[in-house]
Amino acid sequence: MKHNPSQKPLIFGKTNYLIMIGGILLMAIGYLLMKGGGSDDPNVFNEEIFSPRRIRVAPALIILGFITQIFAIMYQPKDQEK
Repeated sequence: MKHNPSQKPLIFGKTNYLIMIGGILLMAIGYLLMKGGGSDDPNVFNEEIFSPRRIRVAPALIILGFITQIFAIMYQPKDQEK
């Protein structure tokens, strides 16, 4: 593949970007799982806001997504020349 001198090289490789997309998807799923659980009537308490899905699963997915993002930034393929 020819290198065009006017084209800037990408900062990361294809693998890094794929890992980043995976991290973004994990975070998006976490935020979607956290959504909802409120009540239409402010005088009525809905215990659904304290479900394990919102308290444990969703934050765990969001944190895992951030960890995946950090890994994607730090990852260097073994076949990359210096």
